[in-house]
Formats: sequence, C-alpha cells, structure tokens
Amino acid sequence: KHKMKAAFVLWIALLFVVILRPSQAAPKPHEGLDVDLKDEKIASKTDDDVIKREAESIARLPGYTDAEAAMMEAKKQKFAYQSDVSRVMDILVGALYSNRDIFLRELISNASDALDKIRYTSLTDASLLGTVKDLEIRIKADPTARTLTITDTGIGMTKEELIKNLGTIARSGTKEFSKALEKGDDSNLIGKFGVGFYSVFLIADKVTVQSKSNDDAVQHIWESYNADGFSVVEDPKGNTLGRGTSITLHLKDSENDAELENFLDAAQLDTLVKKYSEFITFPIYLWKSSTVEEEVEEETPAQAEDEEDESINVDEDEEEEAKEKKTKKVSKTTWNWERVNTTRPIWTRSPSDVTDEEYQAFYKAISKDNKDALSYQHFTAEGDIEFRSILFLPEEPPFGQFDPTVRQRGVKLFVRRVFITDDFDTVIPKYLSFLKGVVDSDDLPLNVSRETLQQSKVLDQIKKKVVRKAIAMFQSLAQDEEKFEKFFKAYGVNIKLGIIEDSQNRTRLSKLIKFFSSSTEELTTFDEYVSRMKEGQDQIYYVAGDNLESLKRSPLTEKLLKNDYEVLFMVEPIDEYVMQHLGKYDSKYKLTNLGHEGVKLPADVEQEDKQDYDAEFKPLVEFLQTNLAERIGRVKVSDRLVRSPCTILAESWGYTATMERVAKAQALQDPSGHKSWVGKKVMEINPTHPIIQEMNRLVKADPKSTSAVDTAKLLLESAALSSGYSLENPSNFVDRLHRILASSLEVELPAEEVAAPKPKKAAPKVEEDADVVDHDEL
Repeated sequence: KHKMKAAFVLWIALLFVVILRPSQAAPKPHEGLDVDLKDEKIASKTDDDVIKREAESIARLPGYTDAEAAMMEAKKQKFAYQSDVSRVMDILVGALYSNRDIFLRELISNASDALDKIRYTSLTDASLLGTVKDLEIRIKADPTARTLTITDTGIGMTKEELIKNLGTIARSGTKEFSKALEKGDDSNLIGKFGVGFYSVFLIADKVTVQSKSNDDAVQHIWESYNADGFSVVEDPKGNTLGRGTSITLHLKDSENDAELENFLDAAQLDTLVKKYSEFITFPIYLWKSSTVEEEVEEETPAQAEDEEDESINVDEDEEEEAKEKKTKKVSKTTWNWERVNTTRPIWTRSPSDVTDEEYQAFYKAISKDNKDALSYQHFTAEGDIEFRSILFLPEEPPFGQFDPTVRQRGVKLFVRRVFITDDFDTVIPKYLSFLKGVVDSDDLPLNVSRETLQQSKVLDQIKKKVVRKAIAMFQSLAQDEEKFEKFFKAYGVNIKLGIIEDSQNRTRLSKLIKFFSSSTEELTTFDEYVSRMKEGQDQIYYVAGDNLESLKRSPLTEKLLKNDYEVLFMVEPIDEYVMQHLGKYDSKYKLTNLGHEGVKLPADVEQEDKQDYDAEFKPLVEFLQTNLAERIGRVKVSDRLVRSPCTILAESWGYTATMERVAKAQALQDPSGHKSWVGKKVMEINPTHPIIQEMNRLVKADPKSTSAVDTAKLLLESAALSSGYSLENPSNFVDRLHRILASSLEVELPAEEVAAPKPKKAAPKVEEDADVVDHDEL
C-alpha cells in the first residue's frame, strides 16, 4: 500500500515536469523586434574589408594564436611616417622596379652591421652576448605563407630605436637621394644615402620586424603595411629571439608579377645571397632542401603470399624471406640550414692568388658601388708592425665628403679578422676619407675603445704606412694619363687639403697637384713647369682669381707674359692656402704670388729707368695718396705693368683678393675685424700709360682739380675690379661712369631729386615759469 502511494507521487511529479517545461521552438520575448532592429543597423556597421584589414594589421607570425593576435591589435601603438619616408618609398617603387633584388643586399648589409656592433661591444663585456653566442644570419622562405624572413643575432633594437630607425630618415639624405635618382643614377645609390631598408617595399606589401635589444627588457614587433604608417607593440610571446632582429616580408600578390616567385625559391635565393654576401665575414645560412637516396626493402609477390599463408612454419618463413629479400633506392627530400658564404676573406690571401674580377667584386661588396674601382692596392706590411690591407680608389667621391655632419665609412679596421671600427679618422686622415678597404692587424688588442685607438702607437704606425701606400697608388696612376685625369678631377681638392694638413707627406703630395698655365691649355704639374723654366729662373710665378679668363688678362701678369715667363693660374679657393704651406717646391723653387707687392722680377726682364719716373710722377703720386688715403695705404710707380694704367696689390703680409673673398665667406667671421686682417692696399701706376701721363699733367697744372679727383677714384675702382677685389660702394662707381659717358656723348644727366626737409613739430606751450628743457635747442 505504501509502495503504491510512493509510485503515485512520483508519477504526479514527472507529469508536472513535462507540462511546465517550455518548448525549444518557442520564440524568446521580443525576438522578432530585435531581428528587425539589427536588420536596420546593417548599413551603419564598419565595412567588412576595413575590419579584415585591421584584424590583419599585426602579422600572423608562425606560432601566434588568434587570442595573441587580438591582444596585439588592442595594444599596438600607431605612428605616421615622416613625409620624407613616404617620398622615398614612392621613388624606390617607381624608379627601381626593374632591380628589386637589391632589397636583399640592403637587409644582409644591415644585419652584418648589427652583428659587427654586438661583437665590438662584447669585446669589453662578454656578458652582453648572453645565451646567444653564435653571431649569424639566417634566411628562410615560406612559399605557402608567401613570406621571406631574414634573422640575425646582432645588437637588436629597443622600442625607441625601432620608431626612430625605421620611421624617419635624415632630411639631407632624402633630399640628396631624390636629386641623384632624378638625374638618372642607378639603384646602388640607396646604400649611400641611408634609405636601404625601405627597398623591402619593392617586393612586399607588409613588413614585420621583431627585435630584442640588451637595452630593453621587452621584445617588440614593428609592422608597416605599404606606406600607411607603422605600428609597434610588445611581443606577447616574450623574448623568443634572445637578442637580434627578425624581418619578415609578406610578398605582394604574384598574379601579375611572376618574378616575385623567385624570392620564394630556395635555388634563386641561394644565387642572390651569394651575389650580395660573398665577403660578409659572418656565417649566412639559407633554409634549403636537398634530395637524398635511401635503400628500402622491396616487397615481392612471393613475400605477400607467404604473409597470408598462416600454415607455414615460422622458421621456414624466415629462411625463405632471407633468401628472397630485395632492396630499392628511393629519393627523399630533406630540409636543412646550409651555409652560403664560405669564401675566405680576400685580404688574407696572397695578391698573386686574387684575380682582378675578385678584387672588383670585393670592392663592390664593401662599398655598395656598382662601378669598378679606379685603382686598388693590396699589400702586407712587415717589420715591427705587421698587418694586411686592401685599399680601393672609387671612381667618384662619396656623398658629402666635406660635410662634417655626414659620417664617412671608408676603411674598416679589423683585429685578427674581428671588425673594430670604420671611423675614417681612426685609420686614415680626413683628406683620404674617400678611400675604401680594410686594414687587418694582429698587433692591436681586441678589447679596444676609441680612446685607446687614438692613443695607440701601433695604430699611428699603421696609419703612416697606409697613407704612404695610398699616395704610392696615386703616383702609379700618373702613368695612365686618362685614369689620372679622372682621379685629379674627382680628388684634386682632397690632395690639396692633404698638403695643408699632412706635413710629413707634403712633398710627395705636391708632385700630384695640377694647375692651369699660361703656356699650355692643359693642366700642368710643378715638375712640368720646372722643365719649361728659363735658365737661371728660381721662382714659380702664380696668380689667383675667380676664373681662368680673367686671370689670363690680369694686369698682375703683363710684364712677365710679355717676356715669355710662364704663370700658373689658381682658380680654386684652396689654392693660395696650399701655396702658403708649401713656400717652396722641391725645396728649391720659391712660389711667388703676383698679387703681393715687392715681387722681384727676373734679371732679364726689361727694366725701365725707374728713378726718372719716380721724380717725374711725384706730383701725381702725392695727389693720389692725399685723395685716396682712406682706401689706399701707398701709391708707387710700377715696373710690371704694360697695358693697364694701374693695379691694386696686397701688402707683402696682407690678404689678396681671393683670400679676402674666402675670409668674408666664413659664416662665423666677425665683420668688425675685417680691416685689421686684410691690411691696406698698394696702388701701382703705369708711367708709360697715356691716362696716367695726362693725369700727371692735370695735377701739375691744378692740384685741386675736381675732375682729376673724380678720375682718380674711377681709376682706383676699375683697378680694384681688374685685380679681383670687390667694391665697397658699387653705386658710386656707376655714378662716375655715367658722368664720363654723358660727357663723352655731350649730354646732361637729369638733376638728382632732393628730398624736401621734414617740417619741424611745433613746440608744446608751457608756462613761463616752468622749469623745462627745450629738446630741439639741446
């Protein structure tokens, strides 16, 4: 009875559960209204393509989950490129489309620089290498994902360095790079102007950079999608690199550009990497496939029947299998890291074992130049100091070689094949900063700093020998007239600078410089000038000025040229400084500047009876000295003028016209000190010239003649111009010239308008007893 009662209660409870449970198909309250509202909002939601692009703005690198990608998307910081960067990328894509593989050269070069930096810093602190001891570069292509990754274990970049180094370009470099490309120069320019990284956009529409530096506790990811700016975010995976940088290029769609597939092909990459990295000292590994053959057992029909026959005895089966066992070879594809650059450093080999093609290839690898070197010198120094070196002479000078803000990277210093520095003034002097090459010494310590190098006596000896070898290379070029002409056109100013700065090699360098001459249309050396000197001549005469044509007609050279004496014409601002530092050529021939007074003419030059002229022209000399005293220190009768009435000379210690122009052009020159360092000028008059003779007659007749004063000033100003000096007040010279023209044409000049005097202000009325001061009266 109790059991029946319990069953009845249970049955009633189950019935209530069934009745009260809602149907699964029943609609939720207001569901239809919600659907309608969502349908109305479709037009205002974010475009699907935009959402997709935002979601993919952080590259889905291998190993990143959707959650990690979403977290990076939420935390990333976005930045805009500088306008210069966008301009460079536009130029690169437009102008260098046909030579796109240069991106690989630039990335390998940057990776090598990063490895050089960490190796150099680790010389003084080995702990900086941390757990990443191997300094190397690895390159891997993924055809499926269409990515190409270049990874190095170099110094890496902090977050700030990623933003600064990959988001900005030096303004001057961008400007010069743009100008060079507009002139039609080739793609090798990008390495010279610091814009090489952006060549990646020649093949990629998205670039991702992972980097970890010892100076940053966090690894960061930098990414850019074309020229739309870039973003930086912390890597959610943490420090996966240990140290270094990994650059992943997401290649563009190859549907209309089959050439892009070459950058995903291991064989093609192997050729390109060897082309651009043959002489990189760090190992470069490429992810490559190889085919190997393996022997496998070949299954026979008899074996198959035996396996199915379970009634055969096991021992008998094994004997039969051993007798009939056969093998075959099958091909198997394996993937491994393979080192690409196995070439021994070229400077460690004997010069007789290196071909010209290898030298030129090495030069192009270290200089990023597409042209062959004009010359090179490979030598080994022996004795107290031993080192090996190769010096290259580029055909063209480097960009901004005299700009102090542009750092020159010419000759690299190695110690036992370890790169130390490429600061040009450490290994070679400033005037040779255009040289490229390497110097490898075993005598310097590895753990050296810049200060240690500057004080090193070993480096001083290396520097001396390198400079002498460089000069010897220049001297050997003189045997080839065509090459030497190219050399001097490109580096003549450098050699002249060396004469000023390098006293130890001044004599050697002086034999290389050339100047224009009155005796030949071609540039001439001092040795050639000396070979044409007259018997008994012990001076080399020269004059400096702005241009060759004006110097050929300079009044300073008239008497010498009339007597067939050769005069050198100095047309570059540095030339007079060079002559001052030389003083004498070959320690025998005095260098005489015709722009100074007191020049001693050769004994055989026609000499006039100067004493008679001094007495005859004394009135004119005194007249000129009196009326031109503010501008002229002295006036004297000249013994070297032929066709000019007068000329202006600098005192023996004063500045000539060219030196004055150079000094005034100095940006920080103090104008107030102008008169103290230029000195007053000397005016020389030609006693045989009809103008001077007539002036002398006028002065004798009327010492206070106003026309004589006006003519004297005009003579002074015209002489200053013909001698290369500038006029302090050109308008006065023009006014005098106009008066002479009007007189010769017998016309009257219009009267000058005189400005009406300004009316005086009425004095303020004051009380008679007021104690005030009359300011007008005061």
